[in-house]
Amino acid sequence: MGLLRTLLTLPVSAPVGGALWIAARIHESAQQEMTDPAAIRRALGELERELEAGRIDEPTFEAAELILLTRLREARA
Repeated sequence: MGLLRTLLTLPVSAPVGGALWIAARIHESAQQEMTDPAAIRRALGELERELEAGRIDEPTFEAAELILLTRLREARA
C-alpha cells in the first residue's frame, strides 16, 4: 500500500517537495546574506553613498545605519 500511495501521489508530492527544497535554499541564502559581515559593510557603504548623493535624508540614514550596525554586532557575536 505504501508504494501504491507513493506512486499515486507522486505527481503532486514531487513538485511540492521540490518547491519546499527551493524555498529552504532561498531561506538559507537570505539568512547567510543577513549575517555576513562583508555584506553588511557593503550595505553601510551604499547607505552612505545614498546620503552623500542626497537621495535620503539624515534621519533615514541614521535609522537604517542603526539597523545595519545592530546586524553587524549580532553577526560578530
